Amino acid sequence: MALLASVLMFLAALVLVAGHWLEQRRRQRLVNQRLLGHMTREARFGNLMRHLGTSPLAQRSVTLDTETQTLLNRVGWRKASQRSMFAACQVGTPLVLLGVTLVGQQLLYPHTSSPWIAPLVALGLGYLLPKRILASTAKHRQQRIAVEVSTFIPLLRILFESGMAVEQALRVLSTEGQRLLPELTQELRLILARVDSGLELGEELGKTARLLAVDEFNDTCTILQQLILQGGGAMKSLLALKQLLDDRRLTRLQEYISKMSAKMSVVMMVFLFPALLIVLGGPAFIGIARALSHF
Repeated sequence: MALLASVLMFLAALVLVAGHWLEQRRRQRLVNQRLLGHMTREARFGNLMRHLGTSPLAQRSVTLDTETQTLLNRVGWRKASQRSMFAACQVGTPLVLLGVTLVGQQLLYPHTSSPWIAPLVALGLGYLLPKRILASTAKHRQQRIAVEVSTFIPLLRILFESGMAVEQALRVLSTEGQRLLPELTQELRLILARVDSGLELGEELGKTARLLAVDEFNDTCTILQQLILQGGGAMKSLLALKQLLDDRRLTRLQEYISKMSAKMSVVMMVFLFPALLIVLGGPAFIGIARALSHF
């Protein structure tokens, strides 16, 4: 038994050493390919998407649509590379769906009477799909930010009570609060980077609040601007805002629970009542059927 355990441990150690060696070889091969100028498949795909995103057609499709720019700002894609990536998806998705539709139509329905309907629908869906996904992502990010504000306000109050100014507290939260506030710390880092370049903190807080369009964060930024201008006297406002946000959250949870109970009632009526009728009324119906069968 001890010999078998030793053999198994030796084999496990051998597998670990072989896996580590293969990983090192793979990394060395990738480094050599990059040094020699050879691109991997991921790099080639990235370059293709970058070139497609920087094309005039892709850039025009993004710049002409103000709603898309607003949604990109709410998602946090404010860099040129990120906007180019979305522009590439905006242009590439209709082309991909068009190609798939044409191939599928030729294979499955080669003798259709209206061959142009399916490609036209694919083009429309391909153009609308990236924007709808972007809008859904922006909405979910706004909801996450609204939830994070409830944690953001007590942390701010703790830092203010310890004697920190607004900018110092925001810098501490941007570096130390990444696990608790992943979305807000990202926005705070962008705000503080613009402040380091010479811009005013209150104005940047207002601009970010308008871009994100989250009511809870907008109210918090208003109080922070008041703190920057007056230098104090806003602690009660932060406490009142925290209580208001908790009340709103409690109201939303109560509405969600009430809607869930209504949905469960519908499910019970659809699935449980027929079973109860079968169990309770089944014997009586069978007895009546047997009684009528004798006539």
